[in-house]
Amino acid sequence: MLYDGACPLCRREIGVYQGLQASEPVCFADVSDAATILPPGSTREQLMARFHVQAADGRLLSGAQAFLALWATLPGWRWLAKLGQVPGLAWVMERAYRGFLYLRPALQRVVRRFDVASARANFKED
Repeated sequence: MLYDGACPLCRREIGVYQGLQASEPVCFADVSDAATILPPGSTREQLMARFHVQAADGRLLSGAQAFLALWATLPGWRWLAKLGQVPGLAWVMERAYRGFLYLRPALQRVVRRFDVASARANFKED
């Protein structure tokens, strides 16, 4: 599973996934880390722009298809993967994900401000 570890939204979501017992081994790779080896034919910018999962057979899935593949392995999320099998629903999920990507920069700024404010409050308490 390839994610943008520089994104505060992504880190939170991946933290949730990492806390679950997947039915298959899942490797979490932060592509914002320059030491992370990238799949052949991909770029760091491409991988940080969208959510990606590299399937066991080497195929690189992105967007809704990547989420559906990951969710299929996670307890509490499998129902969403099954829902994505309904004809046309994966297409709707992809459109919704693209809408989120449009809003992502603004949401990242909000979350970063919240993180800074929270860190300041914790620092004052210490």
